[in-house]
Amino acid sequence: MYLFQNKMSLVIRLSTKYALPIRGLTCSLVRKSIENISYSTKATASKENVYNSFTDWETLSKKKKVSKAMKAYLERAREHDEFMKRQQFEYNIGKRHLANMMGEDPEMFTQKDVDRAIEYLFPSGIYDPAARPLMKPPEEVFPARKAAEFDEAGRPHHFLFYTGKPNFFKLLHDAAENIQLLYKFEDKVIRKKEIPDTNASLNLDSSDWLTKDQLEQILVEGINDLEYDNFKLVMERLVSLPYSYRCKDFIEKFRKPLSTQRFALEIPKPSYDENGCAFVTTYECLRKKARGDVTIKSPGTGKITINGKDLSYFEDTQPREQVIFPLIFTGMQDKVDVVANVEGGGPSGQSGAIRWGIAWGLRSFVDKSMLEAMQVAGLLTRDHRRRERKKPGQPGARKKPTWKKR
Repeated sequence: MYLFQNKMSLVIRLSTKYALPIRGLTCSLVRKSIENISYSTKATASKENVYNSFTDWETLSKKKKVSKAMKAYLERAREHDEFMKRQQFEYNIGKRHLANMMGEDPEMFTQKDVDRAIEYLFPSGIYDPAARPLMKPPEEVFPARKAAEFDEAGRPHHFLFYTGKPNFFKLLHDAAENIQLLYKFEDKVIRKKEIPDTNASLNLDSSDWLTKDQLEQILVEGINDLEYDNFKLVMERLVSLPYSYRCKDFIEKFRKPLSTQRFALEIPKPSYDENGCAFVTTYECLRKKARGDVTIKSPGTGKITINGKDLSYFEDTQPREQVIFPLIFTGMQDKVDVVANVEGGGPSGQSGAIRWGIAWGLRSFVDKSMLEAMQVAGLLTRDHRRRERKKPGQPGARKKPTWKKR
């Protein structure tokens, strides 16, 4: 910067040289800096006045102002925190009232006790448990909210902020770091000429990777199908390494047990007839166009009745095997009797409907371990596949006429 005797020359030089490069510099700031410089009629300003003026200028320019967007974000975050605190306070009061009504200690009243009290005090005949009254902690009811990613000055906290999805790419970064650590450990074992311990291998047969929706809930970020495929690819590579058991805690955070998947309906309690025999009837057994109901009676001798006939109701072998498979799988083929009424559809649809009805009714007569095995085997999953319709202009659903160039 140069000082001129002419005050107007200084104003022009400041306005042309420093107005554009320095953001946030206002006319008042320039005016203040000029007023702090004392001019003489024959000489330039003193060094002390020049130093003081530029010190004030730099101090004011370094002060960061919080933007309106940041203020709005901080205000929403504050309101959300207050809302969650208020909901948690109301939940604690409700739990204490429930404990007093049930005659139990409020301090020892767990969430399982809350569910039991709600079921007892508010009996509901709604078929789907998800539509029944419930009282859960606020963090389970309201979706998680992403924390602030930058400070008040606008500086991002996360080193992967500018990727747009810092939590997702941080997950991939951690997985890659674990892979490199396992490579180094494997090299160390090879140099020592040691043999890997086969008993310490990682067994993941009873679990599966989190779904895309579940992973998005953990990351509090939206991801597309390609990114989810990349996530599974990286994790499968990590699991395939011989010493992957050393990263067991990291891997299991992104897997879900197959046996603990939530059932669509609660397990019904058996009813008893006049002879004291327990029975369970499953309605709405559907498969393709077939519809029926299945009744399981215990104890029994393994008798199967389908529309008043025995297993010979089906002429082919495959439908018969479909019907008896749940009984053989659970070991109940000689312990229960089956009575099924089915209509509509063909042999494949009717046998599939009866199979699902038998498996669904056997839940009331097997233990928890067998129930988990049935879930893993897919016996409790309804098959919603149907015949695909014929398309116009085509001989079938997928078949097309032969194309000839000439």
